[in-house]
Amino acid sequence: MKPDVRSTTILLAAALLFVGAASRAADDAAYIRGIEQQRADRVERLGAPQGWLSLVGLHWIEPGTHRIGRAPDNAIVLATGPAHAGEVERTGATVVYRPASDAGITVDGHIIDGEVELAADTGGDPTVVAFDGGKATMQLIARGDRLGLRVRDERAATRTAFKGVDTYPIDPAWRIEARFIAHPPGKTIEIANVLDMLEPTPNPGVVVFEKDGREFRLEALDNGDGTLFLIFADRTNRDATYGAGRFLDTAAPADGRVTLDFNLAVNPPCAFNAYSTCPLPPPENRLDLAVTAGEKRYAATNH
Repeated sequence: MKPDVRSTTILLAAALLFVGAASRAADDAAYIRGIEQQRADRVERLGAPQGWLSLVGLHWIEPGTHRIGRAPDNAIVLATGPAHAGEVERTGATVVYRPASDAGITVDGHIIDGEVELAADTGGDPTVVAFDGGKATMQLIARGDRLGLRVRDERAATRTAFKGVDTYPIDPAWRIEARFIAHPPGKTIEIANVLDMLEPTPNPGVVVFEKDGREFRLEALDNGDGTLFLIFADRTNRDATYGAGRFLDTAAPADGRVTLDFNLAVNPPCAFNAYSTCPLPPPENRLDLAVTAGEKRYAATNH
C-alpha cells in the first residue's frame, strides 16, 4: 500500500507539537517550583527571631545623655528588656552606651564594664546590645543626621502570630525580559523615605520593558554587588497591594538585558511594622500598570 504522505506529515507535526507542549509544561512546572521555594524562603526570613517582624521600637536620640529601659521613669522607654538598661549619650554623630551593671546585658556577645561606642547600621556591622538572654536586641541606626535605637524582640506578637503573606498566583507571563540602559558612571537619584528625607542613591541605569503592548521604564538602584534594586508603585497599590509600593531585586544586567520577575515582588518592611525607615518609589517608577503578581497587602496591618 502506498503511504499517505499527507497523513504522515500531519502525524509528525502533531507529535512535534505534543513534545513541544510537554517540554513547555515541564519548564513551567520547574519554574513554579522555583518561585514557590523562593517565596517559602522569604517567609522564613521574615519570621526569623531577629527579622523584620520582631521590631518593637524605634527611638530617635537627641544630643545629651538619656537613661533607657522598660520602666516609665526612663527618658527613653523601651518596649522590652530590663527596667533600667543604662544610658546612652549622643555627641554629634557619636553615641556611647553605658549598660547597667546588674541587668545581664551583653554587647556583641560580651558583658561590658564601662562604656562602648555604638557602631551604626550604615557600616554594615552594627553593634548588637542584647537583653533577656538574647531574646531582645537593640542596635543604632543612622538616617541622614538622625540617630536612633532600633529594638527587636523575638517574642513580639507581630512575629509569633505571623502566618505568612498573601500572594498573587504565580504567572510566568510576569517574568519579563527587559533592556538595561546604563547611565553615566556615578549618577545618583534622589530617593525619599518614610521619614520625609531625601537621599542621593547610586542609579546605574534604567530598565525598559513591555507589557500588554506598552513600554514602561524603571530607574534602577545599585545593590552594591552589581545586582539591581527596583522600588516601584503600580495601580494595584490602591486596593490589593501595599500602598507605598513594592521592591524587586534582579540579577546583574548582561549584554544590556535583565530579567524582571514580578512574581518575586515583595512588600517593604514598613508593610509589617511601624518601626522601619523604608525608601519610597521615585516619581519615575510609578507605573500606569496593574502588576498583578508578587506579594499582596499584608492582612495583619492592612497597609
